Amino acid sequence: MEFGIFAQLFVPKFERDANPRAEHDRIMRNVDVAVAADQNNFKFVWAPEHHFLDEYSHMPGPEVYGSYVAAKTERIHIGSAIFNITAKVNHPARIAEKVALMDHLFGGRYEFGTGRGSSTTEVFGFDIPDLDVTKDMWEESIREIPKMWKPGTYSYEGEFFRLPEREVFPKPNGWGHPAMWVAAGSPPTFGKAAEKGLGTFCFTTGSPTRLAPLVENYKKEIGNATPVGDYVNDNIMGVTNMVCMEDRNKAFEVAAGMQMNYYSSLAFHWLDNIPKPKGLPEWPERLPEPTPEMVEQMANDGLAIVGDPDDCAKGVQAWADCGFDQLTFSPTTNTLDTEQVIASMELFGKEVIPQFDKDPEHSTTRYRREAAEKAGETYVA
Repeated sequence: MEFGIFAQLFVPKFERDANPRAEHDRIMRNVDVAVAADQNNFKFVWAPEHHFLDEYSHMPGPEVYGSYVAAKTERIHIGSAIFNITAKVNHPARIAEKVALMDHLFGGRYEFGTGRGSSTTEVFGFDIPDLDVTKDMWEESIREIPKMWKPGTYSYEGEFFRLPEREVFPKPNGWGHPAMWVAAGSPPTFGKAAEKGLGTFCFTTGSPTRLAPLVENYKKEIGNATPVGDYVNDNIMGVTNMVCMEDRNKAFEVAAGMQMNYYSSLAFHWLDNIPKPKGLPEWPERLPEPTPEMVEQMANDGLAIVGDPDDCAKGVQAWADCGFDQLTFSPTTNTLDTEQVIASMELFGKEVIPQFDKDPEHSTTRYRREAAEKAGETYVA
């Protein structure tokens, strides 16, 4: 089991009302937390690409954020979760160029996570007529981008984009290319990701036990993958909340008071491509915040990693037992201050991560290196 953090760039309106520089402060807080992750045994920092989603995520450029973080860190991998590869939002040739350039500048630490947008607000904002067509747009781009990294010229006349004969530069750093991933929320998407040899971000909510059938389906299919890239990235990542403190009762109190459901309410408000539970209040009405006792029950059910290091290790084990390869936390999608967030990460990184991640090499580095060796090439990080 490997571990990461999510730099969602949540910017609540109530903070902006009180502080004109709240947006800037939130941006820099996400940088500080990424640096702390690098120093405390976490292996991944993920950043999404979102547009027009007030409060929920003010992160339009994972490649920009990631480049800044890469310059301030040493070992952590920095990935896009996701880079929107639909041609209306980002031309595939421009994506191929940026990914290859980051592969050089990051020293092999870039992770190429892909997707197609998460709401009508985003999709319609780029003059895409409906959500369903983005599936075909993504399919076209994910198939063509790896071809642009090969030596020689490339040309394409497709349904959603075209490129006259050109050679795309730069090429990736050494053999192969950064590990490729895709966001998944429904069973068919997990199967499709596995068929294509792509690592998968499990953005479906629920306990690890409820998500286990999705993981099982992915693991069953990926053994027969025909990768769209140069190698298979057999990786499935889950996302949850984490608060780790020496005093378990204090951890439950802190988690109960950090307004986690304010953010959850925003997610259900903006992400209208995700089915909503019955009875969910309509924004600006919000889900009630949990009590400390409710947080403890959530931790027992695997819905959050909260408590002392022993509690957190027990929670992580539930995800590991269900077959997840990586567990990623969203430490800044709440109202905790930076010092509290980093203290929690430091304790978790010292006491919990070493129990589960004993390999200093990133799994994605290993997959790329082993594929290069099998091809008779030398992987250059």
